[in-house]
Amino acid sequence: MGGMLQALGTVLFPVILVAGLGALLSSRLPIDQATISRITLYLLSPALVLNTVLTTPVRAAEALQLGAAYLGVLVLCVGLGWLCGVGRPRPEQRSLAASVGIWNSGNMGLPIALFAFGKAGFDRATLLFLMSFIGMYVVGPLLYGGAAARGLGGLLRTLFRLPAITVALVALAWRLLHLPVPAGVSRGVELLSQATLPMVLLSLGLQLGAGGWPRLHGRLWLATAARLLGGPLIALGVGTLAGLQHGALAVLVLSAGMPTAVNALLLGREYGGDTETVAGVVLLSTLASVVTIAVVVTLLPRL
Repeated sequence: MGGMLQALGTVLFPVILVAGLGALLSSRLPIDQATISRITLYLLSPALVLNTVLTTPVRAAEALQLGAAYLGVLVLCVGLGWLCGVGRPRPEQRSLAASVGIWNSGNMGLPIALFAFGKAGFDRATLLFLMSFIGMYVVGPLLYGGAAARGLGGLLRTLFRLPAITVALVALAWRLLHLPVPAGVSRGVELLSQATLPMVLLSLGLQLGAGGWPRLHGRLWLATAARLLGGPLIALGVGTLAGLQHGALAVLVLSAGMPTAVNALLLGREYGGDTETVAGVVLLSTLASVVTIAVVVTLLPRL
């Protein structure tokens, strides 16, 4: 337990440091948050998707099984988040659903999976990260934008408005065709992908610095509990039904116990969501995850 808490501190402190610097900067200087968010959404995030798809080792059978399980967990987590917002204004309810359904399987999930399960667990966690990264670019616009209510045309326009989906499809086709990637291109894409996480964390800090400490009302606490406690329980049930074996099931449960991803905030800003609500859940769930993830990792060997 002590080693896991130390590892979590090592992972969490840089997150708090970068976001804190963004909050400090935003409290002292006027910052155009919309421009920073769009650079991340339209340039850096697609580069991260492209780099991940082209470099992640994939085993087809396990990828399909994990993908089916992830999809089930995603749908149920979104539904749980929607229930957290019952009786609240529709923008807040949509944002609560996104906050529970979009979790941080990348900069927190990957190093913790490596610490807990070694290289094999890290490879599975990377695969889940890719799935969740694509998934949030589908779920986020649908929830915030309500595109489903505008028919098939509105749905497709919303999904492909952000280039991450198109880039993912192109990268998958490129990989299936076993086409070589020029070294200069791959190095450039890798550089852009490495800039994604700092920009995402700065965006969270800028939001908090400009708006101040979020008002921590009951729905934020409820959504945080749904994310950190409901997520792993849902993953345990779905993964068991999907027939995942011990290692894959443990990685799925751990991934689903991660806090809300800051990308949920970027998508909320781009599509007119309730950014104050999302920022509050991101902050609360990230801080509380120090305890809940340690508990999840301690219980996972019993699977």
